[in-house]
Amino acid sequence: MTSSPETATRPAAKRFDGERVLLGLSAPVLAVLLSVVLCAVLLAVSGLDPFNAFSTMLSYGVKSDAQVATLNKATTYYLAGVAVAFGFRMNLFNIGAEGQYKLAALFAAFVGSQVDLPAVVQIPLLIVVAMLVGAIWAGVAGVLKITRGVSEVISTIMLNSIATAVVGLLLVPGVFAPSSKGGVSNSIQTDPVSASSHFFALDTQGGSLWGFIFIAVLVGVVFQLVLTRTRFGFDLRATGRSESAAHASGVNVKRMVLTSMLVSGALAGLIGLPDLLQNSYSYGQSFQPGLGFLGIAIALLGRNSPIGIAFSALLFAFLDATAVQLPFSGYPQEIAAVMQGVIVICVVVAYELVRRFGLKRQQQKVGAQLAAQAAAAAKKEVAA
Repeated sequence: MTSSPETATRPAAKRFDGERVLLGLSAPVLAVLLSVVLCAVLLAVSGLDPFNAFSTMLSYGVKSDAQVATLNKATTYYLAGVAVAFGFRMNLFNIGAEGQYKLAALFAAFVGSQVDLPAVVQIPLLIVVAMLVGAIWAGVAGVLKITRGVSEVISTIMLNSIATAVVGLLLVPGVFAPSSKGGVSNSIQTDPVSASSHFFALDTQGGSLWGFIFIAVLVGVVFQLVLTRTRFGFDLRATGRSESAAHASGVNVKRMVLTSMLVSGALAGLIGLPDLLQNSYSYGQSFQPGLGFLGIAIALLGRNSPIGIAFSALLFAFLDATAVQLPFSGYPQEIAAVMQGVIVICVVVAYELVRRFGLKRQQQKVGAQLAAQAAAAAKKEVAA
């Protein structure tokens, strides 16, 4: 039966590749399983029952207060993962999210303590301030890369150290911190942000669920739409795969590099806002350290996709939220941090194993298709 011209020119429906999906999921799942096994061995060697430790975490994790704590932590972790993942999709390693969000939170806290506008104006103002500061700090690394060829890995690591020094320089009494009265205080922090800066929260049985979770969801949706439904997203992914090919197709690679660093830094500026506007209400010396580096692990485990990063953020938040119960059962709370660190190591190994297996499977499929075509051609020759 011959096909009509319409049938011949009609594009084939895109098939759901189940094997590809399974390969994509197998790497993070394998990494988590490996980390559980290694941590169990570590606990067993220490003379502790690993199954009881995991049972303690799981039994507490299903309680309402633990669920709220997990979601609140996941909100911050998700923003950190997306900020890093945006650069990763461009093949840029923004290691400087740590310094970017700290500076952004400091300036947002200072502006929030000095300005008191209606909430509908105050909160967007602080968000814009944080994103601008994060973008400017990340833009330094972008400018160095496109003008001097400096690796963004080196420049962003150095900028992290400089950001810490800048925070120490500004967060002193009489500058960004209020002047000390009646002696020197060991705790230096900015004035509390105004009441209009407080972000809304949802009252639940387990406590207050931060309303900033909706901002995180919005960031994820916009991230996915930009990557898959815009010309900028296509150019971003094309440049990340091959700068020479993107340049040959008319993409301004230098502009894409700078834009990607600016956007990644702007997203990093949001990392500290959930805690600032819903918990601490001020910026101090002990303000949530390490979130920028944690975002790298979350982005890697989530394969730089918004949905994958969401599950990764929930997993890391679950470990942190439930680990507080371990000391009550005689277990070290640090086991959660060990598990997170092992996940980072295992995810690299798991991705490489899955990549090699996927390549082997692809070669087998191509070989089978070529063999089938050769057999069909031979049958036609015999029939002729």
